[in-house]
Amino acid sequence: MTLTPLRGLIAAPFTPFREDGKLALETISFQAAGLVANGVSGAFVCGSTGEGASLTIGERQIVAEHWMAAAPPGLRVVVHVGHTSVEESCILAAHAARIGASAIAAYAPSYYKPASVVELVGCCERIAGAAPELPFYYYHIPSMTGVNCSCTAFLKAAADRIPSLAGIKFTHENLMEYLACLRFDGGRYDILFGRDECLVAALAVGAKGAIGSTYNYIAPVFQELRAAFDSGDLELATARQYEANRIIEVMIQHGGQPAGKAMMKLSGLDCGPCRSPMHTLSGAELDRLRTDLAAVNFSRWANVTAPDPSR
Repeated sequence: MTLTPLRGLIAAPFTPFREDGKLALETISFQAAGLVANGVSGAFVCGSTGEGASLTIGERQIVAEHWMAAAPPGLRVVVHVGHTSVEESCILAAHAARIGASAIAAYAPSYYKPASVVELVGCCERIAGAAPELPFYYYHIPSMTGVNCSCTAFLKAAADRIPSLAGIKFTHENLMEYLACLRFDGGRYDILFGRDECLVAALAVGAKGAIGSTYNYIAPVFQELRAAFDSGDLELATARQYEANRIIEVMIQHGGQPAGKAMMKLSGLDCGPCRSPMHTLSGAELDRLRTDLAAVNFSRWANVTAPDPSR
């Protein structure tokens, strides 16, 4: 297996639904085209933003299939296969390999949790082993899984047990640990950063690739951030981070994930409601969100080039 590291912005796309809760699969092609139009290099599907934990196994497979069919050349598709059941994760991993995904990722089982790094590596070893030809990323997101093992300890323990280990999707604020992962074994692994609101800090310690939800609808501000950082203009890069964070703060104030999905609609691509148990914004709530976003220049940074399937 040859690893081609993931670089640039990788969006974690929303899974689109109809008003009746069924999958709106026809929207995926418009999502993929919109990401490419905004310079996004990949899609991390069926993860936290994609409501993967609320989808059935069959739904996750068909969403992944549609992303593979819709992805234009150059848009790499990483399929998240994490599940509370390691057996189900293995089924999803094998399916991702059959459809030709670029890579797979899995977070730790989060109901019956691995109690140690050794147990966590054992889970990941089985999942990666179901698709040995695909690069495997451990998805570190302790805020959601409750599993907060040392990532450097994970890399050390997994190095000889998971031949397809590509790296980590690091969704945490501990930049000291993130740097340690980047430098582990001479920079052997691809450590992708997963906190959009801290991207400029991650770039400063060496991040090359980032996976996030806000790249679905405000990629332009992050593209300017990255360009400014690469050119050595740290003042402009931090200014763009501040602009992004003002928008993120409004999104959080209006409910987080449900507001993010509503922001897709406001940016020109309706991905439908959230699936229960998450709340979908009402018309009045959407109006208040629109007003608050106007105050932080959302329209300036929104992915306005995203195609509208209703046109």
